Amino acid sequence: MPFQDVPQDIKFPEEEEKTLKFWDDIDAFQESLRKSREEGRPLFSFYDGPPFATGMPHYGHILAGTIKDCVTRYAHMNGFHVERKWGWDCHGLPVEYEIDQKLGIKSRDDVLKMTVKKYNEECRSVVMRYASEWKRVVRRLARWIDMDRDYKTLDPTFMESVWWVCKQLYDKDLVYRGYKVMPYSTACSTPLSNFEAGQNYKEVSDPEVVVLFPLEDERYPNVNMLAWTTTPWTLPSNLALCVHPELEYVTLRDKKTDVLYLLAAARICQVYKKESEYTIEGKVLGRELEGIRYKPLFPYFAEVKKEKGFRVLVDGYVTDSSGTGVVHQAPAFGEDDYRVCLAAGVIEKGETVPCPVDADGRFTDTVTDFKGMHVKEADKSIQAHLKASGRLLKAGTIVHSYPFCWRSDTPLIYKAVPSWFVKVESIKDRLLACNGETYWVPDFVKEKRFHNWLAGARDWAISRNRFWGTPLPIWHSDDWEEIICVGSIQELEELSGVKVTDLHKDSVDPIQIPSKKGKGMLKRVEEVFDCWFESGSMPYAQCHYPFENVETFEKSFPGDFIAEGLDQTRGWFYTLMVLSTALFDKPAFKNVIVNGLVLAQDGKKMSKRLRNYPDPEEVLNKHGADALRLYLINSPVVRAEELRFREEGVRDVVRDVLLPWYNAYRFLVQSVHRLEAETPGFALAASAGARSSNIMDRWIRASAAGLVQFVRGEMAGYRLYTVVPRLLRFVDDLTNWYVKMNRRRLKGGAGAEEAQASCGTLLEVLLTLTRCMAPFTPLFAELIYQNLQRALPEADRQASVHWLRFPEVDTEALDKRLEAKVARMQAAVERGRNARDRRGVSLRTPLRGATVISGNAELVADLADLRDYILEELNLRSLEVTTEEAGRVLRAAVPDNALLGKRLGKALREVSAAIKQLTDEQLAKYEKEGSIEVCGHVLSGDELKISRTLKEAGADLQAESYDDVLLVLDVGMDDSLREEGSVRELVSRVQQLRKRHGLSVRDEVEVFYRGGGPTLAAALATHSGMVVGALRGRVLAVERLEGAGGGG
Repeated sequence: MPFQDVPQDIKFPEEEEKTLKFWDDIDAFQESLRKSREEGRPLFSFYDGPPFATGMPHYGHILAGTIKDCVTRYAHMNGFHVERKWGWDCHGLPVEYEIDQKLGIKSRDDVLKMTVKKYNEECRSVVMRYASEWKRVVRRLARWIDMDRDYKTLDPTFMESVWWVCKQLYDKDLVYRGYKVMPYSTACSTPLSNFEAGQNYKEVSDPEVVVLFPLEDERYPNVNMLAWTTTPWTLPSNLALCVHPELEYVTLRDKKTDVLYLLAAARICQVYKKESEYTIEGKVLGRELEGIRYKPLFPYFAEVKKEKGFRVLVDGYVTDSSGTGVVHQAPAFGEDDYRVCLAAGVIEKGETVPCPVDADGRFTDTVTDFKGMHVKEADKSIQAHLKASGRLLKAGTIVHSYPFCWRSDTPLIYKAVPSWFVKVESIKDRLLACNGETYWVPDFVKEKRFHNWLAGARDWAISRNRFWGTPLPIWHSDDWEEIICVGSIQELEELSGVKVTDLHKDSVDPIQIPSKKGKGMLKRVEEVFDCWFESGSMPYAQCHYPFENVETFEKSFPGDFIAEGLDQTRGWFYTLMVLSTALFDKPAFKNVIVNGLVLAQDGKKMSKRLRNYPDPEEVLNKHGADALRLYLINSPVVRAEELRFREEGVRDVVRDVLLPWYNAYRFLVQSVHRLEAETPGFALAASAGARSSNIMDRWIRASAAGLVQFVRGEMAGYRLYTVVPRLLRFVDDLTNWYVKMNRRRLKGGAGAEEAQASCGTLLEVLLTLTRCMAPFTPLFAELIYQNLQRALPEADRQASVHWLRFPEVDTEALDKRLEAKVARMQAAVERGRNARDRRGVSLRTPLRGATVISGNAELVADLADLRDYILEELNLRSLEVTTEEAGRVLRAAVPDNALLGKRLGKALREVSAAIKQLTDEQLAKYEKEGSIEVCGHVLSGDELKISRTLKEAGADLQAESYDDVLLVLDVGMDDSLREEGSVRELVSRVQQLRKRHGLSVRDEVEVFYRGGGPTLAAALATHSGMVVGALRGRVLAVERLEGAGGGG
C-alpha cells in the first residue's frame, strides 16, 4: 500500500486534533483495554490521586498527568493490562470555602442557621463545576484515563469503604478521642493536621512584645520577670511562665528607671543595646526559680487558677536563641505550653483548658475587654491595654516564617480542640519498614524527606469540625461510656432500624442507635473526616472494597505505580502509607515518581492574580500537546526539582525535535515516491536494512537497538529524566546525521540496491523510534505510524500505534563498538565545524584539507575508516589522520578546581601554579600512566584538564583541541575553492526557492541566473555534475531564456 503524500509544512495542534478524533472514532483507549483484558495480560495497577474539580487544571496537574500517562502507556505497550481510573476529591475545605465566600458565611452559627442540609446541597452543586473543563484539557493532553467510569469521594460506595477503613483502625485500638493543641484555621473554623499546616508558610511581619510579670516572692522583692512573645493575643490566657533549668538568669537594675528585671543572661540584648544602661544585681540558674509566683497579667482566670497557676515552671524546650529566655504559658494555644502545664499540674488531663476563643477565632465573653474581636485583630488593643496598665516594657515588629491556611490563605493559630486521632506513633516502626519496601524516583525523597517525616510522625488528627465530608461513623452515649464505630451501611441499618441511602452529615446525624447498656440513644459525633483520610483510602474505596470487587482489589494491591508532586510527601503519599500499614502492614504502592514544582518564568509561584504564566490551553493550541509533554518531562522537574516554565522552551521542542523528526519522515516518503516512479523493481521493505552492509545503515540500526535496550532498562527504573534525553539524542542522530549523510543513497543516487537498503533502514528505525516515542509523544507518533504502517505486511499492522507492543531489543543489530566509532567521527565533524566558525568560513566553501592527530591508535583507525564521511561533512578535499604527535603537538594543563579544591584545600594555589608549568613530556607521561605527583600530591583521573596546540601554527591553520585529539584545518583559499563554494551557495539558494514554492523532489525545474560573469559560468560548467544531481536540471544564464523568447 503506497504512502500518502506528506505536506511540506505541518501545524502540530491541528494534526493533533485530527488524531484525537481518530481515537474517538475507533474508541482507541477502551479498545486497547478490551484487547489486553482478552489477552489475559498480567495486571499493572495504577492509583491516581483525586484532584478537586472546583478549580481549573494548572501546570502542576498537567505535569503529574503527563508523567502518569507516559508510565502507564509504556506499561500497556510492555505487555500489561493497565486500568486507569480517574477520581474526584469532592469533600473538604476547598468546596466549603467556596460556598462560604459565595453565601457570605462568617461563622459556624451561620451554617447552622441555614441548616446543614441546605449548606451541603450548596456544596454538592459546585463540586463538579469544572469537570467538563478538566475532561477537555485531559483529552487535549492525549492522556488516556477513564473519566466516564470515575470515582467520586462523595459517592455512598466510596464513603462506605472509608467507614470500613475507620472501623478496622478502631477495632485495632488505633483510633482515639483526645484533647490536643493543633494548627487551627479560624477562617474555616476547623483544626488542620500538622502536614496541612506545613504546606503554606509565609514571611510575615508580626508584633513582638516584652511584658512585665511582677514576682510575688520575698527573695525577689520588686523584681519583674520579663517574657517575650510574638502572639500578644495569647496573653489574656496566660497561666504560667517557663524557664530553662540549666540556663543562667540575671537580676538587673535599669539605671534610668531604677526598676529591677529578671531574664536570661544571654538575652539581655533583647532589652538593652549597651552595658552602660544597667547593672547586674544577681545571678541564678533557671531551676532555682521554679515555683515562684507572680501577679497575673489579666484577671480573667485569676480566681480559677489562683492555686495551681501563675507560677514559674521549668522545661528544656526554652532556649536562649531569641526572646528573653522566659516563655509565657497559654496551654490552650501552644503545644509545649499544654505539655508543660499538664506535667506541672497547672491543668489536669480531661478537664476543660481555659480557652476564651471561639470556633471562628474571636474572643468569648470571658475576655471582657476584647470580647468579639478576632484574635489577630486584637493584638494592638491588647498592647494598648498593657501599656496603660504599666505591664508593657517594649513593643516592636518581627519578620518571621508563619503558617497560613492552605485553603483560605489566612494565618493559622494553635488552639486546643477535642479531635479524633489515629495512633501513628504506635506504628511508626512498621511505617518505616513498609517505606523500605518501596521504590522512589528520585531516591533521596524516600531516604531523606519521606523517611524523616515518618520518623518524626505524630498522631494524625483525622476529624474536622466541618459539614461537607464523610461523617465519622462513631456513635456515643452522653457520658461517653458506650461508643460504637460503624463499618457499613448495613451495620448502621441493623443497629438503628433506619433505612440509609446517603452517608452525608445531614442524612446520618438524625440517626440514633439504641444503647445496649441502658444509656438511652447513642448519637453520632459531630465531626467529619479530614479529606486526606478519604484520599488515603482511595485504593479500597475506589472499588468499594470490601463490599465488592474483593478479588480485583487483592490482585491490584499494593499499587504498582503512583506519581504526584513533592508536597505530597506530607500529604497523599503519607496518608496512603499510614492507612495501608495500619490495615495490612503493607505499603499502598510499590513505585512512585515525585515531581517538583512548576514555577513562573520569574521564579515566583504561578498566580492567577499576577498572570505570570501563559494559559495552558493557549500553549496547547499554539504549540501542541506533544511539545508541552516533552518540555515538561525533559526538565529537572521530573527529578523533584523546580522548573521555571518558559513558553519558549515548548516552542524549542517543536523546532529542535518534532520538526526534524517530521522532516526525516517526510524525506523518506518523498524518496520512496520518487524511487517507485523512477526505479523499476523498487520495493520498500523494512527488512532490507537488516541485510545491508553499509556502515551507516549498520550504525543507525545499532543505535536504534541500543535505544530500545536503554529505554527498557531505564523505564524499568522509572527514570524518565534519563529516557527522554536519550530519545532526543537519537532523533538528532537520525535527522542530523543519518538522513543528512545518506541523502544521495536515499534518493537513489548510488543505485537501486543502495536505495533499497537505505530506505528500508530508514523505515525500520523510524518505526522503532515511533514506537519508542509513543508513550511520550502519543499524538505525533500516531500520525507517523498511520502512514508508515502502510509499508508493513497486513499481519504486522494495528489500527493504532498504541496497540502495538514496545519494541524488543534487536540483539543482532546491537553494536556498541560501531556506535563508539561513529561517535568519534561525529565529534571530529563537530569540532571541524567549530574551527570553520572561528574563521568565518562557510561549510559550502570547500577546504584543502584537515589533519587529525591523536596518540590513541584505535581512535585514529576509526576516523580513517570513516574518512569519506568526514570529508563530505566538513567539505574537505583531503584528510590526514595520524598518531604521530612528536614535533607537532604541544600539551598544556590546568587544574579542575572543583575537584581539587575539595581535596587540597589551601594547597590548591601552590599545586595549581605548578600544574601550569608541567612540560609536554610530563603530561604525555601522565596520560600514559594515569597519575602524576605535583608538590607532594598525587593527581589522577579528571583532576587535570589537558589541551593541545600546534607547536608551529601558521596563519592558514585553525586548530581545535578536544579529549586526546588535535584537529587542524587548512583554511587557506584559492580560486578553485572559491569557485566551488559559489556554486554550492547557488545550489543552496535554488533549493530554498523550491521549498518556498512547495515543490517536491520529483518536480523538475529549469533554473536561470543573471550576472556573475564568465567566472560563474565557468564554475557551473566545471561542477555541472554536482548541480544536475542536486537540482535535477541545468542552471543557465538568463540570456538563454531571453534568446529563446525572441529577445522579448
